Amino acid sequence: MIDRLTRNVRAAGRSQDRGDTRYFSAVQRQPLLTREEEADLAMRVKAGDRDAADILVRSHLRLVIKVASRYRNYGLPMNELVQEGSIGLMQAVERFDPERGVRLATYAMWWIKAAIQDYILRSWSMVRIGTTAAQKALFFNLRKLKARLRRSDESRASESLDPTDVGQIATTLGVRDRDVRMMEMRLSGGDQSLNAPMSADSGDEWLDQLADDKPDQEEQLVESDLASFRKRIVRGALGALNARERLIITRRHLAEASATLDALGSELGISKERVRQIESRAMRKLADLVEPQLRKALGRSGSPA
Repeated sequence: MIDRLTRNVRAAGRSQDRGDTRYFSAVQRQPLLTREEEADLAMRVKAGDRDAADILVRSHLRLVIKVASRYRNYGLPMNELVQEGSIGLMQAVERFDPERGVRLATYAMWWIKAAIQDYILRSWSMVRIGTTAAQKALFFNLRKLKARLRRSDESRASESLDPTDVGQIATTLGVRDRDVRMMEMRLSGGDQSLNAPMSADSGDEWLDQLADDKPDQEEQLVESDLASFRKRIVRGALGALNARERLIITRRHLAEASATLDALGSELGISKERVRQIESRAMRKLADLVEPQLRKALGRSGSPA
């Protein structure tokens, strides 16, 4: 049911590009439903009646437009906001239970807002923002709270927030001061291309200034040599263990799938606790043999771990 309605709404969204006014006028002409009509249609939806769901959706599209109009200032086309809000409305229609005593409009409001807000967060920036409920509240309320502070104290008319403003907003929304400052920067800046020129007179791009965090050839060679050296001394140290110790260390620490103490105990005919004791003793032997060689190779007195 949702799939068919989704296709219809997306088609309606595309038609808005050819005339939002015609679409909005058509929505306003949809009849309002009484509580009894709404409840009857909702019960039919629960029984799988697709036509009833379609009627409920169309009769509440004016609510979608009303909610979407509150988000005009985020730089996204109105028809896209209405389209996403309509999908939220469809989800509400699918889940609506008239026996709870509330009207569909009251219940659907949350679904419509959530769908529109999620779309804005996905579309507003290439970098994902607002991943928690508190951050979403900050994103959608920062401008309003900032404007309210400016109206209450016109002497602080600067564009950016001062520490007092930041603290008040952070307390109101339950976020950190740092979150408020970061979100203000994001809202005032927007995305910038790394391929953009650094200045009008320069052919250099911002991308040229990024440091490459990959190790250079010299560092790679040092790491490769050190890894080979570690393998050699570990192999040599393993040769100093007796057969049972070497078997336990190999199966417990060097095998792709580590063997359990129980499995090794059964294989060797000893208890699990005895396997643990042998393993501990063998690890101490390896440490005594390996660590001095590593310290000497690295030219320092501390452990190379």
